[in-house]
Amino acid sequence: MEDRPEVTVIDGGLATELEAGGLNLQDDPLWSARILKTNPQAIKDVHTRYLSSGADIITTATYQATLAGFVKYLGLKSEEAALLLQSGVYIAKEAVAEFLSESRSSERRKPLIAGSIGPYGAFLHDGSEYSGNYVESMTTEELKTWHRPQMQSLITAGVDLIAMETIPSQKEGEALVELLREFPNAKAWLSFSVKDGKCISHGENFEDAVKFAIKSNQLMAVGLNCCSPDIISPLLFSANKARGPEIGWIVYPNSGETWDSDTRWGRKSVNNQLAKFALEWKELGTKWIGGCCRTTPTDIAELRRTLTLNVSHD
Repeated sequence: MEDRPEVTVIDGGLATELEAGGLNLQDDPLWSARILKTNPQAIKDVHTRYLSSGADIITTATYQATLAGFVKYLGLKSEEAALLLQSGVYIAKEAVAEFLSESRSSERRKPLIAGSIGPYGAFLHDGSEYSGNYVESMTTEELKTWHRPQMQSLITAGVDLIAMETIPSQKEGEALVELLREFPNAKAWLSFSVKDGKCISHGENFEDAVKFAIKSNQLMAVGLNCCSPDIISPLLFSANKARGPEIGWIVYPNSGETWDSDTRWGRKSVNNQLAKFALEWKELGTKWIGGCCRTTPTDIAELRRTLTLNVSHD
């Protein structure tokens, strides 16, 4: 894989951007993955907006896409489910190809496509993806068996790397990194969900949770996503002594708004937190920065400008 810029810019929230466009995803057990079936053009349009805003990486709409989920909720056969999951990669590839054909900038690198894999709890659709408590009754091998069809499908479809994201527990993170070894030519990042400035969602210290991952030669980055931006720096600082120079942090927080299962996303006004904190995260060793839920193409464009101006001033 070619060398990337000093800081690689990831896209922002996909599902919440689809919702902003009028699609209703709330309470859907497939979340944005259903749109792969019902309105793939809407997904492609979101990818295109992020590419136009300066994203170096777009992430497939497969976070909540699983073969078992498509069989259960869409009535598909296993082979059809695998093809639908892979369509998330093909949609992203089309968006990149069309964007490059229309781009007037000869300096623009070819954007990469990251195949999103969410935690097992996302399939359960019972809120456990925010706690990871299901790992207490599952073995590492069971977790690997669950994630294997999704990883296999994404790699077969030709993603540039795998995004193992919003992982709530160290045990599931370790299972995913072990599974990745079955695909020795694949590269990936691993990002945890966190509950505060010290611990990941299941309760392990972030500093401890990342130690095993940093040793993997297949991981391009390790970090965290879908948390409030203001708790990221303490987490990175606490774990920096364990991080070697070979790997960089990846961070892509949400907008800073709060989520409640009854009232949904808090509608308070939030200034672009990505641009506000980006240079601080960069100083702490972050090489990949983007946004998660409720971040927008406008946020990514401002993030890109902030990082570009910083490089020009160095």
